[in-house]
Amino acid sequence: MAEAPKKLWGGRFSGAVDPLMDAFNASINFDKRMYGADCIGSIAYAKALAKNNIISETERDQLVSGLESVMKEWEEGKFVIVAGDEDIHTANERRLGELVGSVAGKLHTGRSRNDQVATDMRLWLRDEAQTILAHLKELISVVVSRAEKELDVIMPGYTHLQRAQPIRWSHFLLSHAWLWQADAQRLEQLIDRFNVLPLGSGALAGHVFNIDRHFLAKELGFRDIINNSLYAVSDRDFVAEFLFWASLTMVHISRIAEDLIIYSTGEFAFVKLADAYSTGSSLMPQKKNPDSLELLRGKSGRVFGSMSGFMMSYKGIPSTYNKDLQEDKEPMFDAADTLSGSLQITAGVLSTMNIFPEKMKASLSADMLATDLAEYLVRKGVPFRETHHISGAAVKMAEDRNGSLSDLTVEDLKTLHPSFEADVSKVWSFETSIENRNTPGGTAKSSVLAQIELLKTWLSKTN
Repeated sequence: MAEAPKKLWGGRFSGAVDPLMDAFNASINFDKRMYGADCIGSIAYAKALAKNNIISETERDQLVSGLESVMKEWEEGKFVIVAGDEDIHTANERRLGELVGSVAGKLHTGRSRNDQVATDMRLWLRDEAQTILAHLKELISVVVSRAEKELDVIMPGYTHLQRAQPIRWSHFLLSHAWLWQADAQRLEQLIDRFNVLPLGSGALAGHVFNIDRHFLAKELGFRDIINNSLYAVSDRDFVAEFLFWASLTMVHISRIAEDLIIYSTGEFAFVKLADAYSTGSSLMPQKKNPDSLELLRGKSGRVFGSMSGFMMSYKGIPSTYNKDLQEDKEPMFDAADTLSGSLQITAGVLSTMNIFPEKMKASLSADMLATDLAEYLVRKGVPFRETHHISGAAVKMAEDRNGSLSDLTVEDLKTLHPSFEADVSKVWSFETSIENRNTPGGTAKSSVLAQIELLKTWLSKTN
């Protein structure tokens, strides 16, 4: 029977560890997904050891070849986890020893799992964040494309879920694209901020063999090294920042999901989801439920929960590495997985959804032009505070008659102010109202087209 692998930390201990504690302490079941980052980091470390003559070039080549074989086993699904593989570092070093022999024991010279795991996490998150960023930009591209094609569709704009002013459907879509662009910019800034190297810091006090940390940083694609070893092994601010970023981005996804859930109801009927992103009822045959959107809305709470849970673990940890930090990986992994899936589902929903422009236009009502009526008088020289009151009186007059604001005659309006003339009839045009909002950022066609071009230019520069 094969001897169980020795623990990396076991030399000081003579008694057996409680099997329950072994399981409680192990992280291999979730941190194994960092196998690639761990192997890549170790390959660079082997090269740095040889550069400093701590190992020979022959030993370096043995280690590099062995680590490449270990990584290949993981990639092909052939790696076998055995008892005693408590984490990805232990598992990889154990398998490396089986492949290349005792030289594997030299790989950990001057290195601690403390700086090793901090490096692995940054490498893993850097790659994952780039993938998420690509999904986010694809989602923005979907929205921009749709906004351009459906530029002439108009709909009610809402505040407090009450009809407010007419807007373009494209303007609504782009309002979410701009949120996601800000998310993309924040993620790019975050990647740059955490792309610094902890490796070479040892357990906490630094490296005893004067390893070339700048060489390591260059090998691993880090822009710089972390300049304090205590900080390097304990810092998980980048995890907290990523979890906050993920939470905020999921909130933005949840918001458009909520809008579209409302717009897909029979009472609105502005949009209809594709069958691919809907489900039915087990009891009511007529139902078509927007489950994709409801799941997106619900998963925002899941990601926020990951952030709040990690922050509660992180807040009271004393200096340098403590085992509490094992709680950093699962929320990071889960948030990354949830974001990646959610962004792709959102893009799928938005690219396949049908809209009903006639329903949107039918939901417009003349009372939404009350502000335009006030602005008509402003153009006649009446102060806005006065015109606002006059327009409100016109709304009340129409309501008292159980009619529409646009049904009021010039004579009716003249009872409220003498500046009303026959040309007031031009106010009762939703298209004119929209086109009057033509400053940058407005809902007029020229303004919306400008937004589309700005986002297109940004996408072309960042892809």
